[in-house]
Amino acid sequence: MATTQTTRGRSQDRAKVAGAQDHEVKYEAAKTGANRAEVMSAVKSVGNSRKKVEGKLKK
Repeated sequence: MATTQTTRGRSQDRAKVAGAQDHEVKYEAAKTGANRAEVMSAVKSVGNSRKKVEGKLKK
């Protein structure tokens, strides 16, 4: 019996920045031109929503 693959988890995961995962912090830093410390600070101040983190880093 095969299980059905959904994209629900994938899209939810992409909408968040996991501050504990180094590769996600590096990706967000490269994408926004910030450094790792700035990304971590943004995650701590606004939460892990990718839109909010990117908005905070663009200011």
